[in-house]
Amino acid sequence: MRHPAVSVIMPVLNEERHLRHAVEAILQQEYAGEMEVVVALGPSTDRTDEIAAQLVAEDARVKTVPNPTGRTPAALNAAIKASKHPIVVRVDGHGMLSANYIATAVRLLEETGAQNVGGLMFAEGENDWEHAVAAAMTSKVGVGNAAFHTGGEAQPAETVYLGVFRREALEQQGGYNVEFIRAQDWELNFRIREAGGLIWFSPELKVSYRPRPSVKALAKQYKDYGRWRHVVARYHEGSINLRYLAPPTAVCAIAAGTVVGALLTPWGFVIPGGYLAAIVAGSVPAGKGLPLKARAQIPVALATMHMSWGWGFLTSPRALAKKVIASRRPAVLKQA
Repeated sequence: MRHPAVSVIMPVLNEERHLRHAVEAILQQEYAGEMEVVVALGPSTDRTDEIAAQLVAEDARVKTVPNPTGRTPAALNAAIKASKHPIVVRVDGHGMLSANYIATAVRLLEETGAQNVGGLMFAEGENDWEHAVAAAMTSKVGVGNAAFHTGGEAQPAETVYLGVFRREALEQQGGYNVEFIRAQDWELNFRIREAGGLIWFSPELKVSYRPRPSVKALAKQYKDYGRWRHVVARYHEGSINLRYLAPPTAVCAIAAGTVVGALLTPWGFVIPGGYLAAIVAGSVPAGKGLPLKARAQIPVALATMHMSWGWGFLTSPRALAKKVIASRRPAVLKQA
């Protein structure tokens, strides 16, 4: 197998907890080709910049670029422009690549002819709450049939987690659309597919992911996911499916049932009660093997994910879509 040179790009903001481990997991990859790591630094308020500077001093393969906006798509574009190799690997500051991730991804690009390959977002916690969130994020009751969360056979996909790209695909599409504060991966992969490119999912690829550390942080994350997924739906007609409509439908049904139950008849409470029973039942297989305290928090994690995503989708301002449409296409990337 050929071993083309690889550029790993990483957007970071307030990642002091995980940055060193994430970069070390890249540098220790079992890959014979040349490699560089480009870290795009947002305006962090913790020790992220200090840790990044240490990593640069320790290994010549690591360099940094500024991202004054702090926005993920701008960081990704800045890192792509500062990189130089034909294969571009996206990694987040709290993602840990498995040891043979890059070698496997390069092989899959060769075998499939895909423009982008990706695999499992393997959520792993470090305490009871994070274990509960990880269980929710890897269960079908939590995220539906999304293969990059729950696994499945290798096959063409709408989108994948993070991604390993051919540089020409990124440059052809002009990189990430900087107006998409969230859902920028889904939106870029949609454009690649519209241009005739193949997006390929494989369970051989695995990235360990650290869940949000609190209910508040998880709620914000999923509200933003829902909000920006609605923007994608407005921007790209035909990109929505039933899985994405389930959370907003649940929010509306639970709200309606609660109002009917409070004002008209107790039968209205059947809907929110049924939802509660469903997530409690679904949390049992999801929490298999976890400590009791973690299992007890899975229904909280599930409800937070569902309700926040649905609320974000329902309240997504039309002005966001208008702003995105006005930008229509990101600026074309050029190698530095």
